[in-house]
Amino acid sequence: MLQASPGSVTGFVLAGGMSSRMGRDKAFVQWQGESLLKRALNVLRAVAAEVMIVGQRSKFLSYGPVVEDVFERRGPLAGIHAALAATATELNLILAVDLPLMEPPFLKYLLHCAQATRAIVTLPRVAGRWQPLCAVYRKQFGHRAREALKAGENRIDSLFSDSDVLSIADEEIRGAGFSIDIFRNLNTPEDLREASQS
Repeated sequence: MLQASPGSVTGFVLAGGMSSRMGRDKAFVQWQGESLLKRALNVLRAVAAEVMIVGQRSKFLSYGPVVEDVFERRGPLAGIHAALAATATELNLILAVDLPLMEPPFLKYLLHCAQATRAIVTLPRVAGRWQPLCAVYRKQFGHRAREALKAGENRIDSLFSDSDVLSIADEEIRGAGFSIDIFRNLNTPEDLREASQS
């Protein structure tokens, strides 16, 4: 399997969500002594030489380089589009800010899978559900995202049906030594409490 060198990929933390169910900005929610944003940045910096934040420049600039959405208030697809419009690399690792159990070894594994294929998206599929916010996108996917957004489409999954996608199933993830708990995201205060106690 090909090895992913840090310089061959750009990492992006998607931090621009509304956080309406959490009741406060998830990026600044504390998890084990640090904010979810800092945790996500550190995880990505372990596997990518360049890491950027997708969100509001006024909120996040003190944490690192920031990319703002071109299509405002259009959800994660707009964040992915913004990242791919800004990137200088072919491979781009997208990570949601609310996945505190994610770990660098899995992201390295995901990148190795992406480099070994010509698929324009490499992503896990856990319990039958895509994980598009922990995925590797080739820059060309940005064109498809832009066309969808221009047409009023905000769903990411709908773009996978006619894309060249490499899906990594639960069995493969477990077989590689990882727990599917790493995809547990925090949307509500209850999610935060449960994850903290587990």
